[in-house]
This record gives sequence, C-alpha cells and structure tokens, in this order.
Amino acid sequence: MRRLSLALLFVALLPAACRSAFLPQKFSSNEALYVASQREYSAKRYENAVSGFERLTIELPARDTLFPRSLFFLAKSHVGRKEHLLAAQNFTRLAESFPSDSLADDALLQAGLAYARLWRKPVLDAQYGETALSTLRTLVAVYPSSALAGETQKQINQLLEWFARKTYANGMHYYRRKAWDSAIIYFKDVVAKYPETATARDALLRLAVAFQAIGYQEDVTETCNTLRSAYSGDRQVRDVCGAAPVAATTPVP
Repeated sequence: MRRLSLALLFVALLPAACRSAFLPQKFSSNEALYVASQREYSAKRYENAVSGFERLTIELPARDTLFPRSLFFLAKSHVGRKEHLLAAQNFTRLAESFPSDSLADDALLQAGLAYARLWRKPVLDAQYGETALSTLRTLVAVYPSSALAGETQKQINQLLEWFARKTYANGMHYYRRKAWDSAIIYFKDVVAKYPETATARDALLRLAVAFQAIGYQEDVTETCNTLRSAYSGDRQVRDVCGAAPVAATTPVP
C-alpha cells in the first residue's frame, strides 16, 4: 500500500518535474522571446516574465517597436512581484526614452502609482510621495490631452491629501503640548499649500482654537470668517467660532 502511494505521488509530480525551465537565451528570435514572455506574464509567472523582458531590453535595438513594450511589461512584471521601485524606474525609463510612444503617458501614470505605493503612510518619510507627485504632474504638463488625465488628477489629489495630513500631524504634535506658536506654523502651512483638501478644514479649526488660546482676537475673527464662508452650517465650526455676528442695519429715515 505504501509503495502504491509513493508511486501515485511520483506520477502526480512528474509533469512539474519534466516541465522545462524558462530560459530566455534559448529562443531563436526576439519576437519569439517577446511572445513567450507575454505568455509568462499572463500566467502570472512574473519571475520568468522579468527575465524574458529584461533580456529583450538588452538585446533589442533602440528603434525596435518591441523595445518600449518590453520596458512596459518588464515594469508591470516587477509590479506583479511587488518590486515597486524597480517598476517605477522602468516605467520612467520608457517615458523618458520614448516620449512620443503611445505608452508614454500610461508609463508615467504607472510610475507615479508605483512610487506612491512606496509611501505607505502619511506620517512616514515622504520622499517617494514627492517623487510620485512630481511624476504625475509631469504627465499632466506634458500630455494635457491624455485620456488618463482624469485618473492622474485623482491620484494627485490623493497625494495632496496625504501631504496635508502629514503636515497636520506635525502641527498636532505641538498642539497637544500647547506649544501654540509652533502648531500655528504647521496648520497655516496646511491651509496655504493644500487648501482644497479635507484636512484644510481641520487645520483651520485648530488654528481658531490656537489663536483663542493666545488671545489673538483679530486672527480668530479672520479664521472664523473663513470657516463660516467655506463650511456654512458645519457643527464643529459653530462650536469653535460661535454663531456668525449679526450685521448692523442702518435705520430707514
């Protein structure tokens, strides 16, 4: 019985054992290697796809139409392996080397997304977030009529929200310690640099409280007027700033 079980196990493993390894150098032409690498990518065998497309980017002449496509799928294969920095670098290489190619704008979007994935939380170092934002803004500037403009702007807005949250968190560090002057600097930075973000409202609310705490009544009035104008009917605005003052009326003679 034991021998039978071992024999059945051997038969089950035989196809996998006999399957030939993916060897990019064995293909007779670059076209054949490209097709095979695409097949590996579609099957989610990303390690094989990387080795195939990487060889193509070395072997292909710069003017070959397969070159930018090989770069694109090399980068996408790195994404499949969660190698986001390598992915971003290859997407960027495509956009810089072939700016007129139909894949150039897509490559910039994908590069921005890959860099953004490396910035995992707003509170962490924002180096890759800054690179992501710069890359996406380049797409908007260089390809203003791209069909990807809407998606690109959406990603830009999300990054701006994260930058706002990072600056706001720095302000809250001082706010909790009642270091009002330092907190005010960061909250003002949020409002000035990221006025369209949801975090800008929170920064304005904290500014109003900080100004109240140190007795800067003129700044309180200005900040509360901004809050009432931008967030009319907001309960937190009413709690912090109170009801809007009633304008004086001139008696009719």
